[in-house]
This record gives sequence, structure tokens and C-alpha cells, in this order.
Amino acid sequence: MNIAIIGCGLIGKKRAKALNNKATLVYCSDLKFDLAQKLANNYPSCNAVENWQDIINKKDVDLVIVATTHLSLPEISLAAVNAGKHVLVEKPAACRSSDLNDVIDSAKKNNVFVHVGFNHRYHRAFIKAKELVDSGKLGELMFIRARYGHGGRIGYDKEWRAKPELSGGGELIDQGMHLIDLSRWFLGDFTSVEGFAHTYYWDMPVDDNGFLLLKNDKKQVAFLHASCSEWKNLFSFEIYGKDGKIDISGLGGSYGVERITFYKMLPEMGPPETYSWEYPMGDNSWDVELSEFIEDIKLCRQPSANLNDAQKALEIVENIYKESGYDYNS
Repeated sequence: MNIAIIGCGLIGKKRAKALNNKATLVYCSDLKFDLAQKLANNYPSCNAVENWQDIINKKDVDLVIVATTHLSLPEISLAAVNAGKHVLVEKPAACRSSDLNDVIDSAKKNNVFVHVGFNHRYHRAFIKAKELVDSGKLGELMFIRARYGHGGRIGYDKEWRAKPELSGGGELIDQGMHLIDLSRWFLGDFTSVEGFAHTYYWDMPVDDNGFLLLKNDKKQVAFLHASCSEWKNLFSFEIYGKDGKIDISGLGGSYGVERITFYKMLPEMGPPETYSWEYPMGDNSWDVELSEFIEDIKLCRQPSANLNDAQKALEIVENIYKESGYDYNS
């Protein structure tokens, strides 16, 4: 399978590295052409192209990976599916949920598949968590409590993520999208959305903290907090069932060793049986995610992380922004 990457920054480079022997990188493009050239130099079959539009209709491209600023994601995705290409688009896939309507319709019309880059689903700890939940070991789920935060860096408030016209919002549409997606993955659609987004620390027009209380028809709740004023990078995701609890912490690197702990409630209650798994090795979620999507394409199977998931998550983000007085969509 031949791949083209549009957007050659940090995420684009991670996507290229994840190809390994699964596919061939044949083209790459970036608004900063030197970034495309640097990426292409690492792959003998790859050519750097100045304009992404010149890549879309090339006959030797099967799959387009879109890793640009949020504003450009739906435009490039739509052009690619209209050209009959499969697409892996980074989350959040768009700045607004309505921006995905045409992409969804066109993908169906052209019989191509679109996967959204919710790579956190493919971390080893989350694969194990899904296995435990699906096996019934936690019993009926009750609620999720999760936090995801980082401390930014000098000049963070001047980067593209701090510009609403490019990002569509702040921390909530960035790391918050992962928390929402993971919560929907375990609890399904949320019918009640409450929360608050605010800019506490950074001198920028987008939010640096988002707080959410999401509830589904079964009264199962996700209590979430995404922050870029965390100072010490943090990832914590807890799933509570009537028969036990899962505690996931760390994502590797500065977030600490990735680990999952399963606490199994005993009939007599008291201290639970405890089982732990640690994953000190490097993050392979990007590799696993791409492998699954390539398999989806071969089997004509709808991707598990798709445009519907992105649209549902974006609708929640938009609801919180509206209630919090952020007028990003005007």
C-alpha cells in the first residue's frame, strides 16, 4: 500500500515511522517545504511535494495521512476521499462537527474508509482494559474518572494551537478529545453534557482547562479534566464497575511508565485482589493503529475509530465551549 503524508511536523513524522514494512511512503507535503524535504530524505521511495493538492490525484497513492493544523483537516480529507483515497486523519478531524458532514457523505459515496487518529485506544494498557471490560470482569460499569494534563512550554501561547482560527479551541479540543473518545469507547453515547472551559494561566484566547461531566441513558458518568497547566505531565484513567476497578496511569516518557492495575472485588469485600501490568517499552500505539486500519481496508471493514466518533466528540466539545462563553465557531 502506498502512502502520502500531508503535514510533516511531529505527528507526521510519527506516522511515517509507524509505516515500517506495512506500507511505502511515496509522497509528503507541508506548508513549510523544508519539513517535507527533511522527511522525504529519510525514505528512498518518497518525494517531497510543495502543494498537497498535487498529491491527492496521483494514481500511485492508496492512503492519505492528514496531520495538519485542525483547520485544514476536513478540507484535505474531503479532497482525498473525493479522489477515491482512503484517509487517516488526525483527531479532532475538524474544528467543528458540521465540517465532517461532507467528508462522511463523500466517503460513503466513493466507497473509501476514513480512520480518525485516536491512537490512545491502541496503547497496550487500553487494549488490556478493553479486554477486561468486555470479558465482564468489572461487572456492570458505573462511572469513569480521568485526568490528562501537561505543562506546556515557553512560547506555548504563541503556537498554532493557541490560535482559534487554526485550532478551533484550546485544551478541550486537543487532549480533551482523547478523554471523550475513550469514555465513549467504554460507555457509549452521552445524552447529558455538562462542563466548563476556561483560560486560567496562559495568555491566549483559547481555553487551557476543560472540565466535563458526561452522562448516558443508563446514568453512567464520565468525570473528565483536561489541562495544559498541569506542570507535571499526568495521565490517569479509572474505570469503575460493580465487581472491580481498572486504574490506568502513565503513557510512557514524561507521563511515567504506562501501567494498568485491576482491582477485583471479593465477595466479602475488604481489600481487593490486585493484578498489575507494566509496559516500560516504547509506545507502539501508532504502529498498532495503522496496522488495524490497513487490515480494515483489506477486509472492507468500517474502522472502529471513525468520523462518527470524531463528530460525536466534537459535538460535546462545542456544547462546553458554548456554555463557557467561547465563541470559536463564529
